[in-house]
Amino acid sequence: MATLLSPVVSFTCQNPRSHLPLPMIRRRTQMQDKKTITFRINCNCRSINSTISQEQKGSKTFSLRFHVPIFSCDIDNLKGVFAIVLIILQTATPFPLNDIGKWFISPANAVLYSPNTKVPRTGEVALRRAIPANPIMKSMQDSLEDIFYLLRFPQRKPYGTMEGDVKNALQIATKEQELIVGSIPLNMKEKGLELYNYLINGEGGLQSLFESVKEKDPDKVSRNLSSSLETIAQLELLQVPDLPYLLPQQYQDFPRLIGRAIVEFTVEKADDSMFSMSTNGGNEKTATIKVVLDGYSAPLTAGNFAKLVIDGAYDGVKLKSTEQAILSDTEGNGVGFSLPIEIMPAGGFEPFYRTTLNVQDGELPVLPLSVYGAVAMAHNPTAEDYSAPSQFFFYLYEKRNAGLGGLSFDEGQFSVFGYATSGREILPQLKTGDIIKSAKLVEGYDRLHLPTSNP
Repeated sequence: MATLLSPVVSFTCQNPRSHLPLPMIRRRTQMQDKKTITFRINCNCRSINSTISQEQKGSKTFSLRFHVPIFSCDIDNLKGVFAIVLIILQTATPFPLNDIGKWFISPANAVLYSPNTKVPRTGEVALRRAIPANPIMKSMQDSLEDIFYLLRFPQRKPYGTMEGDVKNALQIATKEQELIVGSIPLNMKEKGLELYNYLINGEGGLQSLFESVKEKDPDKVSRNLSSSLETIAQLELLQVPDLPYLLPQQYQDFPRLIGRAIVEFTVEKADDSMFSMSTNGGNEKTATIKVVLDGYSAPLTAGNFAKLVIDGAYDGVKLKSTEQAILSDTEGNGVGFSLPIEIMPAGGFEPFYRTTLNVQDGELPVLPLSVYGAVAMAHNPTAEDYSAPSQFFFYLYEKRNAGLGGLSFDEGQFSVFGYATSGREILPQLKTGDIIKSAKLVEGYDRLHLPTSNP
Protein backbone atom coordinates (compact mmCIF):
# COMPACT_ATOMS: atom_id res chain seq x y z
CA MET A 1 0.00 0.00 0.00
CA ALA A 2 1.30 3.43 -0.91
CA THR A 3 2.42 5.63 1.94
CA LEU A 4 1.09 9.17 2.21
CA LEU A 5 3.63 11.49 3.81
CA SER A 6 2.81 14.79 5.44
CA PRO A 7 5.68 17.28 5.74
CA VAL A 8 6.34 19.07 9.00
CA VAL A 9 8.58 21.97 8.12
CA SER A 10 10.18 24.44 10.49
CA PHE A 11 12.23 27.51 9.67
CA THR A 12 14.83 29.16 11.84
CA CYS A 13 16.09 32.63 10.98
CA GLN A 14 19.41 33.65 12.52
CA ASN A 15 20.35 37.28 12.12
CA PRO A 16 23.74 38.25 13.57
CA ARG A 17 22.28 41.64 14.51
CA SER A 18 19.12 40.31 16.21
CA HIS A 19 20.57 40.64 19.72
CA LEU A 20 21.45 44.30 19.27
CA PRO A 21 19.25 47.26 20.23
CA LEU A 22 17.25 48.77 17.36
CA PRO A 23 19.42 51.96 17.05
CA MET A 24 22.55 49.82 16.86
CA ILE A 25 21.00 47.64 14.15
CA ARG A 26 20.16 50.71 12.08
CA ARG A 27 23.63 52.15 12.56
CA ARG A 28 25.37 48.94 11.52
CA THR A 29 23.05 48.60 8.52
CA GLN A 30 24.19 52.01 7.33
CA MET A 31 27.85 51.16 7.85
CA GLN A 32 27.91 47.75 6.20
CA ASP A 33 27.17 46.93 2.59
CA LYS A 34 26.62 43.22 2.93
CA LYS A 35 24.77 41.27 5.60
CA THR A 36 23.53 37.73 5.75
CA ILE A 37 20.55 35.94 7.23
CA THR A 38 20.96 32.24 7.96
CA PHE A 39 17.97 29.99 7.27
CA ARG A 40 17.78 26.45 8.58
CA ILE A 41 15.07 24.24 7.09
CA ASN A 42 14.05 21.08 8.91
CA CYS A 43 11.70 18.88 6.94
CA ASN A 44 10.16 16.00 8.87
CA CYS A 45 7.88 13.75 6.79
CA ARG A 46 5.62 11.60 8.95
CA SER A 47 3.14 9.05 7.71
CA ILE A 48 -0.53 9.89 8.36
CA ASN A 49 -1.82 6.59 7.00
CA SER A 50 -2.65 4.42 10.01
CA THR A 51 -2.98 1.27 7.89
CA ILE A 52 0.54 1.15 6.45
CA SER A 53 2.76 -1.79 7.31
CA GLN A 54 5.14 -1.62 10.24
CA GLU A 55 8.26 -1.34 8.12
CA GLN A 56 6.80 1.72 6.37
CA LYS A 57 6.18 3.60 9.58
CA GLY A 58 8.53 6.20 10.91
CA SER A 59 9.70 9.56 9.73
CA LYS A 60 12.23 10.97 7.34
CA THR A 61 14.12 14.03 8.44
CA PHE A 62 16.71 16.18 6.76
CA SER A 63 18.11 19.60 7.49
CA LEU A 64 19.39 22.31 5.17
CA ARG A 65 21.18 25.52 6.09
CA PHE A 66 22.05 28.31 3.72
CA HIS A 67 23.03 31.98 3.85
CA VAL A 68 21.22 34.71 1.96
CA PRO A 69 22.84 38.10 1.39
CA ILE A 70 20.84 41.20 2.32
CA PHE A 71 21.74 44.49 0.72
CA SER A 72 20.32 47.31 2.78
CA CYS A 73 17.67 44.87 4.07
CA ASP A 74 16.20 44.64 0.58
CA ILE A 75 12.93 42.69 0.83
CA ASP A 76 13.33 41.39 -2.73
CA ASN A 77 16.02 39.00 -1.54
CA LEU A 78 13.59 37.52 0.96
CA LYS A 79 11.22 36.77 -1.89
CA GLY A 80 14.00 34.74 -3.45
CA VAL A 81 14.48 32.87 -0.21
CA PHE A 82 10.88 31.76 -0.11
CA ALA A 83 11.03 30.75 -3.76
CA ILE A 84 14.00 28.50 -2.92
CA VAL A 85 12.11 27.11 0.07
CA LEU A 86 9.11 26.18 -2.09
CA ILE A 87 11.37 24.50 -4.66
CA ILE A 88 13.01 22.42 -1.94
CA LEU A 89 9.64 21.43 -0.48
CA GLN A 90 8.34 20.52 -3.93
CA THR A 91 11.18 18.12 -4.53
CA ALA A 92 11.22 16.76 -0.97
CA THR A 93 7.56 15.87 -0.63
CA PRO A 94 5.63 13.20 -2.54
CA PHE A 95 2.61 15.36 -3.42
CA PRO A 96 2.22 18.61 -5.39
CA LEU A 97 2.09 21.98 -3.68
CA ASN A 98 0.26 23.86 -6.42
CA ASP A 99 -2.89 23.93 -4.24
CA ILE A 100 -1.11 24.94 -1.07
CA GLY A 101 -3.63 27.78 -0.64
CA LYS A 102 -6.24 25.20 0.27
CA TRP A 103 -4.31 24.39 3.43
CA PHE A 104 -5.31 27.70 4.95
CA ILE A 105 -8.69 29.31 5.71
CA SER A 106 -8.70 33.07 5.42
CA PRO A 107 -10.33 35.12 8.18
CA ALA A 108 -13.01 36.17 5.68
CA ASN A 109 -14.08 32.56 5.22
CA ALA A 110 -13.78 31.60 8.89
CA VAL A 111 -17.44 32.24 9.66
CA LEU A 112 -18.45 29.51 7.20
CA TYR A 113 -16.22 26.93 8.86
CA SER A 114 -16.30 27.89 12.55
CA PRO A 115 -17.89 25.09 14.59
CA ASN A 116 -18.80 27.68 17.26
CA THR A 117 -21.17 29.67 15.05
CA LYS A 118 -24.40 29.77 17.10
CA VAL A 119 -26.92 29.34 14.31
CA PRO A 120 -30.56 28.81 15.41
CA ARG A 121 -31.58 25.17 15.02
CA THR A 122 -35.34 25.77 14.68
CA GLY A 123 -37.69 28.41 13.36
CA GLU A 124 -38.98 29.06 16.88
CA VAL A 125 -35.50 29.97 18.11
CA ALA A 126 -34.80 32.14 15.05
CA LEU A 127 -38.09 34.03 15.51
CA ARG A 128 -37.44 34.54 19.21
CA ARG A 129 -34.01 36.00 18.57
CA ALA A 130 -35.43 38.27 15.85
CA ILE A 131 -37.75 40.20 18.20
CA PRO A 132 -36.50 43.82 18.46
CA ALA A 133 -36.40 43.68 22.27
CA ASN A 134 -35.18 46.48 24.54
CA PRO A 135 -31.68 46.08 26.05
CA ILE A 136 -32.97 44.82 29.42
CA MET A 137 -35.01 42.01 27.88
CA LYS A 138 -32.29 41.18 25.37
CA SER A 139 -29.69 40.89 28.14
CA MET A 140 -31.92 38.50 30.06
CA GLN A 141 -32.66 36.52 26.90
CA ASP A 142 -28.99 36.29 25.92
CA SER A 143 -28.11 34.78 29.30
CA LEU A 144 -30.64 32.01 28.78
CA GLU A 145 -29.83 31.49 25.09
CA ASP A 146 -26.27 30.75 26.20
CA ILE A 147 -27.61 27.75 28.17
CA PHE A 148 -29.13 26.34 24.96
CA TYR A 149 -25.63 26.34 23.49
CA LEU A 150 -24.09 24.79 26.62
CA LEU A 151 -26.66 21.97 26.60
CA ARG A 152 -25.20 20.78 23.30
CA PHE A 153 -22.06 19.59 25.11
CA PRO A 154 -22.30 15.79 24.75
CA GLN A 155 -20.86 14.64 28.08
CA ARG A 156 -19.84 16.78 31.06
CA LYS A 157 -22.12 19.78 30.78
CA PRO A 158 -20.92 23.05 32.41
CA TYR A 159 -23.71 23.33 34.99
CA GLY A 160 -21.72 25.90 36.96
CA THR A 161 -21.79 28.27 34.00
CA MET A 162 -25.49 27.56 33.45
CA GLU A 163 -26.24 28.38 37.09
CA GLY A 164 -24.49 31.71 36.69
CA ASP A 165 -26.54 32.48 33.57
CA VAL A 166 -29.83 31.76 35.35
CA LYS A 167 -28.80 33.86 38.36
CA ASN A 168 -27.99 36.74 36.03
CA ALA A 169 -31.40 36.48 34.32
CA LEU A 170 -33.19 36.30 37.69
CA GLN A 171 -31.32 39.32 38.97
CA ILE A 172 -32.23 41.36 35.90
CA ALA A 173 -35.88 40.28 36.04
CA THR A 174 -36.34 41.16 39.73
CA LYS A 175 -34.30 44.35 39.67
CA GLU A 176 -35.90 45.75 36.50
CA GLN A 177 -39.53 44.79 37.13
CA GLU A 178 -40.78 48.35 36.85
CA LEU A 179 -39.08 48.92 33.49
CA ILE A 180 -40.12 45.51 32.10
CA VAL A 181 -43.81 45.89 32.94
CA GLY A 182 -43.82 49.66 32.48
CA SER A 183 -42.76 49.40 28.83
CA ILE A 184 -45.92 47.43 27.94
CA PRO A 185 -48.83 49.48 26.48
CA LEU A 186 -51.65 50.20 28.94
CA ASN A 187 -54.23 48.02 27.20
CA MET A 188 -51.89 45.00 27.53
CA LYS A 189 -50.54 45.76 31.00
CA GLU A 190 -52.61 43.14 32.80
CA LYS A 191 -51.47 40.37 30.48
CA GLY A 192 -47.90 41.61 30.78
CA LEU A 193 -47.99 41.48 34.59
CA GLU A 194 -49.37 37.95 34.44
CA LEU A 195 -46.55 36.88 32.15
CA TYR A 196 -43.96 38.57 34.37
CA ASN A 197 -45.16 36.76 37.51
CA TYR A 198 -45.12 33.46 35.65
CA LEU A 199 -41.57 34.16 34.45
CA ILE A 200 -40.33 34.54 38.02
CA ASN A 201 -42.31 31.98 40.01
CA GLY A 202 -44.40 29.95 37.56
CA GLU A 203 -43.92 26.29 36.75
CA GLY A 204 -41.31 26.39 34.02
CA GLY A 205 -40.16 29.88 35.10
CA LEU A 206 -36.73 31.06 36.17
CA GLN A 207 -36.95 29.67 39.72
CA SER A 208 -37.84 26.24 38.34
CA LEU A 209 -35.01 26.52 35.83
CA PHE A 210 -32.56 27.37 38.59
CA GLU A 211 -33.58 24.30 40.62
CA SER A 212 -33.29 21.97 37.60
CA VAL A 213 -29.78 23.28 36.89
CA LYS A 214 -28.79 22.59 40.51
CA GLU A 215 -30.19 19.05 40.11
CA LYS A 216 -28.09 18.66 36.94
CA ASP A 217 -31.04 17.17 35.11
CA PRO A 218 -30.59 18.03 31.40
CA ASP A 219 -34.17 17.10 30.45
CA LYS A 220 -35.69 19.34 33.11
CA VAL A 221 -33.24 22.11 32.24
CA SER A 222 -34.26 21.91 28.58
CA ARG A 223 -38.00 22.00 29.33
CA ASN A 224 -37.79 24.85 31.85
CA LEU A 225 -35.40 26.77 29.62
CA SER A 226 -37.78 26.58 26.65
CA SER A 227 -40.67 27.69 28.87
CA SER A 228 -38.75 30.65 30.31
CA LEU A 229 -37.56 31.81 26.90
CA GLU A 230 -41.06 31.51 25.46
CA THR A 231 -42.41 33.70 28.30
CA ILE A 232 -39.68 36.27 27.70
CA ALA A 233 -40.55 36.28 23.98
CA GLN A 234 -44.23 36.92 24.76
CA LEU A 235 -43.26 39.85 27.00
CA GLU A 236 -41.01 41.24 24.28
CA LEU A 237 -43.79 41.05 21.69
CA LEU A 238 -46.09 43.02 24.01
CA GLN A 239 -43.42 45.70 24.32
CA VAL A 240 -43.09 46.21 20.53
CA PRO A 241 -46.51 47.18 19.12
CA ASP A 242 -44.99 48.93 16.07
CA LEU A 243 -41.88 48.92 13.92
CA PRO A 244 -38.89 50.44 15.76
CA TYR A 245 -37.77 52.19 12.54
CA LEU A 246 -39.25 54.10 9.61
CA LEU A 247 -39.56 52.54 6.19
CA PRO A 248 -37.90 54.42 3.31
CA GLN A 249 -40.26 56.90 1.69
CA GLN A 250 -40.33 55.07 -1.65
CA TYR A 251 -41.78 51.97 0.05
CA GLN A 252 -44.46 53.64 2.15
CA ASP A 253 -47.27 52.69 -0.25
CA PHE A 254 -46.53 48.97 -0.32
CA PRO A 255 -48.35 46.44 1.87
CA ARG A 256 -46.47 45.96 5.11
CA LEU A 257 -46.79 43.72 8.16
CA ILE A 258 -46.20 45.36 11.53
CA GLY A 259 -45.22 42.50 13.83
CA ARG A 260 -46.10 38.83 13.49
CA ALA A 261 -48.78 36.89 11.61
CA ILE A 262 -49.59 33.22 11.06
CA VAL A 263 -50.47 31.57 7.74
CA GLU A 264 -51.95 28.07 7.60
CA PHE A 265 -51.35 26.02 4.46
CA THR A 266 -53.41 22.96 3.63
CA VAL A 267 -51.47 20.81 1.16
CA GLU A 268 -52.79 17.85 -0.80
CA LYS A 269 -51.18 14.91 -2.57
CA ALA A 270 -51.65 14.95 -6.34
CA ASP A 271 -51.47 11.17 -6.73
CA ASP A 272 -52.72 8.24 -4.69
CA SER A 273 -49.97 8.52 -2.07
CA MET A 274 -50.57 9.78 1.47
CA PHE A 275 -48.85 11.99 4.02
CA SER A 276 -47.42 10.18 7.03
CA MET A 277 -48.68 12.11 10.07
CA SER A 278 -46.46 12.23 13.14
CA THR A 279 -49.27 13.58 15.34
CA ASN A 280 -51.60 10.56 15.14
CA GLY A 281 -49.37 8.03 13.41
CA GLY A 282 -51.84 7.67 10.54
CA ASN A 283 -51.82 8.51 6.84
CA GLU A 284 -53.79 11.37 5.35
CA LYS A 285 -54.48 12.76 1.89
CA THR A 286 -54.07 16.34 3.16
CA ALA A 287 -51.79 17.94 5.77
CA THR A 288 -51.37 21.32 7.47
CA ILE A 289 -48.27 23.51 7.65
CA LYS A 290 -48.24 26.65 9.81
CA VAL A 291 -45.87 29.50 9.01
CA VAL A 292 -45.08 32.47 11.26
CA LEU A 293 -44.40 35.64 9.26
CA ASP A 294 -41.98 38.17 10.76
CA GLY A 295 -42.90 41.73 9.89
CA TYR A 296 -40.32 43.16 12.30
CA SER A 297 -37.40 42.05 10.13
CA ALA A 298 -39.09 41.89 6.70
CA PRO A 299 -42.19 44.15 6.80
CA LEU A 300 -42.54 44.60 3.02
CA THR A 301 -41.91 40.98 2.05
CA ALA A 302 -44.13 39.59 4.82
CA GLY A 303 -46.81 42.19 4.05
CA ASN A 304 -46.86 41.35 0.34
CA PHE A 305 -47.06 37.64 1.14
CA ALA A 306 -49.90 38.14 3.66
CA LYS A 307 -51.88 40.16 1.09
CA LEU A 308 -51.39 37.43 -1.54
CA VAL A 309 -52.72 34.88 0.95
CA ILE A 310 -55.79 37.02 1.65
CA ASP A 311 -56.38 37.44 -2.09
CA GLY A 312 -56.30 33.64 -2.58
CA ALA A 313 -53.25 33.79 -4.85
CA TYR A 314 -51.91 30.46 -3.55
CA ASP A 315 -55.15 28.47 -3.45
CA GLY A 316 -54.83 25.55 -5.89
CA VAL A 317 -51.20 26.34 -6.75
CA LYS A 318 -48.95 23.41 -7.61
CA LEU A 319 -45.61 22.83 -5.87
CA LYS A 320 -42.22 21.99 -7.34
CA SER A 321 -39.74 19.88 -5.39
CA THR A 322 -35.95 20.17 -5.55
CA GLU A 323 -33.24 18.71 -3.36
CA GLN A 324 -33.06 21.79 -1.14
CA ALA A 325 -36.41 23.55 -1.56
CA ILE A 326 -40.14 23.26 -2.17
CA LEU A 327 -41.22 26.08 -4.51
CA SER A 328 -44.64 27.45 -5.40
CA ASP A 329 -45.31 27.19 -9.12
CA THR A 330 -46.33 30.85 -9.37
CA GLU A 331 -43.50 32.26 -11.46
CA GLY A 332 -44.82 34.82 -13.93
CA ASN A 333 -48.46 34.60 -12.83
CA GLY A 334 -48.77 38.40 -12.74
CA VAL A 335 -49.83 38.80 -9.09
CA GLY A 336 -48.02 40.45 -6.19
CA PHE A 337 -45.73 43.45 -5.99
CA SER A 338 -42.23 43.63 -7.40
CA LEU A 339 -40.30 44.21 -4.18
CA PRO A 340 -36.60 44.78 -3.58
CA ILE A 341 -34.62 42.13 -1.74
CA GLU A 342 -35.17 42.89 1.96
CA ILE A 343 -32.69 41.59 4.55
CA MET A 344 -32.26 42.76 8.14
CA PRO A 345 -28.56 42.37 9.11
CA ALA A 346 -27.71 41.09 12.57
CA GLY A 347 -26.89 44.04 14.79
CA GLY A 348 -28.66 46.44 12.42
CA PHE A 349 -31.57 48.74 13.16
CA GLU A 350 -33.44 48.46 9.85
CA PRO A 351 -33.47 46.21 6.78
CA PHE A 352 -31.19 46.56 3.80
CA TYR A 353 -32.92 46.91 0.44
CA ARG A 354 -31.73 45.81 -3.00
CA THR A 355 -28.57 44.30 -1.55
CA THR A 356 -27.48 40.91 -0.29
CA LEU A 357 -25.15 40.12 2.60
CA ASN A 358 -21.58 38.90 2.30
CA VAL A 359 -21.39 36.12 4.86
CA GLN A 360 -17.67 35.70 4.21
CA ASP A 361 -17.16 39.21 5.59
CA GLY A 362 -19.09 38.31 8.74
CA GLU A 363 -22.45 39.76 7.65
CA LEU A 364 -25.29 37.60 8.97
CA PRO A 365 -29.06 38.13 8.68
CA VAL A 366 -31.46 38.36 11.61
CA LEU A 367 -33.64 35.78 9.84
CA PRO A 368 -31.17 33.12 8.66
CA LEU A 369 -31.88 30.86 5.73
CA SER A 370 -29.89 28.10 7.45
CA VAL A 371 -32.92 26.76 9.33
CA TYR A 372 -35.06 23.85 8.19
CA GLY A 373 -38.42 25.24 7.09
CA ALA A 374 -37.26 28.80 6.45
CA VAL A 375 -39.67 30.58 4.08
CA ALA A 376 -38.26 33.02 1.53
CA MET A 377 -39.10 34.68 -1.75
CA ALA A 378 -37.41 33.46 -4.92
CA HIS A 379 -35.30 35.87 -6.94
CA ASN A 380 -36.88 37.97 -9.65
CA PRO A 381 -35.75 36.41 -12.96
CA THR A 382 -35.30 39.82 -14.59
CA ALA A 383 -33.67 41.79 -11.75
CA GLU A 384 -31.26 40.13 -9.33
CA ASP A 385 -31.71 42.80 -6.63
CA TYR A 386 -35.49 42.20 -6.54
CA SER A 387 -37.55 39.31 -5.23
CA ALA A 388 -40.14 37.49 -7.31
CA PRO A 389 -43.61 39.05 -6.89
CA SER A 390 -45.26 35.83 -5.69
CA GLN A 391 -43.00 32.79 -5.97
CA PHE A 392 -41.82 31.61 -2.56
CA PHE A 393 -40.10 28.49 -1.26
CA PHE A 394 -39.64 26.37 1.84
CA TYR A 395 -35.92 25.84 2.41
CA LEU A 396 -34.96 22.24 3.25
CA TYR A 397 -31.76 22.98 5.12
CA GLU A 398 -29.30 20.13 5.55
CA LYS A 399 -26.07 20.42 7.46
CA ARG A 400 -24.24 18.29 4.90
CA ASN A 401 -24.87 21.02 2.32
CA ALA A 402 -23.52 23.76 4.59
CA GLY A 403 -20.19 24.91 6.00
CA LEU A 404 -18.91 23.56 9.30
CA GLY A 405 -20.37 26.59 11.04
CA GLY A 406 -23.82 25.43 9.99
CA LEU A 407 -24.37 28.22 7.47
CA SER A 408 -25.92 27.58 4.09
CA PHE A 409 -23.81 28.74 1.17
CA ASP A 410 -26.90 30.68 0.03
CA GLU A 411 -27.06 32.50 3.35
CA GLY A 412 -27.80 36.22 3.05
CA GLN A 413 -28.92 35.97 -0.59
CA PHE A 414 -32.72 35.74 -0.22
CA SER A 415 -35.53 37.66 1.48
CA VAL A 416 -36.40 35.32 4.34
CA PHE A 417 -39.66 36.42 6.00
CA GLY A 418 -40.78 33.53 8.19
CA TYR A 419 -40.50 29.91 9.30
CA ALA A 420 -42.62 26.80 9.33
CA THR A 421 -43.31 26.17 13.02
CA SER A 422 -45.80 23.32 12.66
CA GLY A 423 -45.94 20.56 10.07
CA ARG A 424 -42.24 20.60 9.26
CA GLU A 425 -42.32 16.82 8.96
CA ILE A 426 -44.61 17.26 5.94
CA LEU A 427 -42.07 19.28 3.92
CA PRO A 428 -39.80 16.38 2.83
CA GLN A 429 -42.90 14.44 1.77
CA LEU A 430 -43.98 17.09 -0.73
CA LYS A 431 -43.29 16.18 -4.34
CA THR A 432 -43.56 18.00 -7.65
CA GLY A 433 -47.22 18.25 -8.60
CA ASP A 434 -48.60 18.30 -5.05
CA ILE A 435 -51.03 21.14 -4.44
CA ILE A 436 -51.61 23.97 -1.98
CA LYS A 437 -55.29 23.33 -1.44
CA SER A 438 -55.69 26.55 0.53
CA ALA A 439 -53.67 29.24 2.34
CA LYS A 440 -55.30 31.31 5.10
CA LEU A 441 -54.13 34.17 7.29
CA VAL A 442 -55.31 32.86 10.66
CA GLU A 443 -53.67 35.48 12.85
CA GLY A 444 -52.25 38.99 12.39
CA TYR A 445 -54.76 40.57 10.01
CA ASP A 446 -54.92 43.62 12.30
CA ARG A 447 -51.16 44.10 11.85
CA LEU A 448 -51.34 44.14 8.05
CA HIS A 449 -51.30 47.65 6.57
CA LEU A 450 -52.65 47.73 3.03
CA PRO A 451 -52.06 50.57 0.57
CA THR A 452 -54.93 52.84 -0.39
CA SER A 453 -53.78 52.70 -4.01
CA ASN A 454 -51.38 50.59 -6.04
CA PRO A 455 -47.78 51.90 -5.86
